[in-house]
Amino acid sequence: MSHALYVAWRSRGDLPQWGPVGRLEFDGSLYSFYYTEGARALAGFQPFPEMSDLEQVYLSDALFPLFANRLLSKSRPEYHAFLTWGGFDPNNPPDPISILGVTEGLRQTDSIEVFPCPAPDADGCYLNKFFLHGVRHMGPDALARIAALAEGERVLLEAEPDNPHDRNAMAVWTRDHAARIGYVPRYLAWEVGQLNEICGSDIVSVVVQRVNRDAPLQQRLLCCMRACWPVDFQPCSTDLFRPIPSREIIFTTVG
Repeated sequence: MSHALYVAWRSRGDLPQWGPVGRLEFDGSLYSFYYTEGARALAGFQPFPEMSDLEQVYLSDALFPLFANRLLSKSRPEYHAFLTWGGFDPNNPPDPISILGVTEGLRQTDSIEVFPCPAPDADGCYLNKFFLHGVRHMGPDALARIAALAEGERVLLEAEPDNPHDRNAMAVWTRDHAARIGYVPRYLAWEVGQLNEICGSDIVSVVVQRVNRDAPLQQRLLCCMRACWPVDFQPCSTDLFRPIPSREIIFTTVG
């Protein structure tokens, strides 16, 4: 699992847009955060508290509160279940960056989520796992179909270019195409759509990794996607991902 995550923010308005505004990294001892060009491009974005300078790189020996508050406390009774939902071993939990990379740091009270930039696996293939999005909007029939899924079962992708909320939307359907059960996370949708076209639906495979029947809806279904890695394919490479500050400037410690 990557030790770097992009931070996405959702703009407000009639047609809200998600876009990367920063990057969080962990080198094994120190955490760093810097803003990307998305912070300048997305209308209405304001710098995060305690990290108000877009030109600065921030350094801390502890996870910044903005992200630490998105992890479930170890004292909570559901903490072990929380790790299990994400496919982690509760008896050998990973570092916080790895947990956030799967749980996405979602909270009901704001418009922030975090995600890793995909990288090729040992076989040179695209491999990513994600919780299915949009489940709460699918209705009781879809929830019943999700509950009936088995680990390792394949599900299908289908582009929705006429989707009024996101023309890059990639819907996820049951294998028999009888029910739409949710969506690929929006931050992955464009790239997943490209891979589906380039690699072909017979090569792109999305399977159920876990069905968490007792979890909140945003963590109900964990999927794993595998595809080819096309020549010149470079995820997270648009201008919005480009760092604003130079990495040679003096770090500012937070916390």
